[in-house]
Amino acid sequence: MGCKFNSLRPMENPIGQFQLEKKDGQARAARFQTAHGEFKTPVFMAVGTKATVKAMSPHELKDIGCQVVLGNTYHLHIRPGEELIKTMGGLHEFMNWHGPILTDSGGFQVFSLSALRKITEEGVEFRSHIDGKKLFISPEKSMEIQMDLGSDIIMAFDECLSWPNPEDKIRESMALTHRWLQRCKDSMTREESLLFGIVQGGLNRDLRLESLEQILSVDLPGYAMGGFSVGEPPEVMHQLLPEVVPQMPEDKPRYLMGVGTPLDLVIAVDSGIDMFDCVLPTRVARNGTLYTSQGKVSIKRKEYREDPSPLDPECDCYTCQNYTKSYLRHLYMAGEILGARLNTIHNLRFYFRLMEQMREAILAGEWSPFRDQFLARWLKPKN
Repeated sequence: MGCKFNSLRPMENPIGQFQLEKKDGQARAARFQTAHGEFKTPVFMAVGTKATVKAMSPHELKDIGCQVVLGNTYHLHIRPGEELIKTMGGLHEFMNWHGPILTDSGGFQVFSLSALRKITEEGVEFRSHIDGKKLFISPEKSMEIQMDLGSDIIMAFDECLSWPNPEDKIRESMALTHRWLQRCKDSMTREESLLFGIVQGGLNRDLRLESLEQILSVDLPGYAMGGFSVGEPPEVMHQLLPEVVPQMPEDKPRYLMGVGTPLDLVIAVDSGIDMFDCVLPTRVARNGTLYTSQGKVSIKRKEYREDPSPLDPECDCYTCQNYTKSYLRHLYMAGEILGARLNTIHNLRFYFRLMEQMREAILAGEWSPFRDQFLARWLKPKN
């Protein structure tokens, strides 16, 4: 368990190289090289929006198998500012994480401020959610911020629509996202930073494929699927992914943004997705919801008050190896910070371990039985 990184070490493979090791059905196991080391896929990236993964230290993240941390351009631009982070040696030095870092463009956060922003061809004018200060981000500015942060993987500035929206609005947004992508690429000046484009198109198969064709017209190191987890029923995404993802380039990493539950991850890997991020495991951990091999556990329930068993007998994390459900419930009910930390350690380790298990199954040529066993267990009706 765990992994080690060497910052900017001499590398056998060039930055941006994607090595597809094995494909079983549509599921893929691969390696991707960044300036701060290689990561193996399928991979779940821990969300460190404000230059920290909530409740976790970088050392703990390494110990539980984290390979990549995600930061957010919008939040880091607002506070403390990319200029300060650059002065401090870049985001890796600032937060003491020397593995790969991916930064979202900030587009999702900006576009969620529907009452506080104005979109034009040039970019987006908006007001800070902290102090109301007027700010502006263009594709060029988003790239500048992310390069100042020193990100290994940079996401293009795109428009992310809510669900539902009419077809004409989706097409208009797709075209804007495509034009902005070319501007993003044209403004890249840092060779160590790898730009990924984002496919939009709502929940319409034909529009998704049209957006994919637009985005693929710009040659990039990787491509992402955006615009999911915006209020749509999850089964709609589950049906759409296998119709669109296999059309993405075979020789480039495929990233599904902001998704999701363990069920989402398995279904998406089955469709050919390589990379994921989501705040879900850390957020629900702080609220007392834990993912286990037996299903979800709400640790606040009275039934765990005198339960001497570990949270998950199949888990190798520090929490499960050292504490009982009874103690975890006590910490939660008492509002103790340690409870949030132990819960977060477990949920993230559950996610990282799931990705390791999926990778092992793909490499062994046993993906289908692994998938079927997982789905049967996860979707088992509750008594």
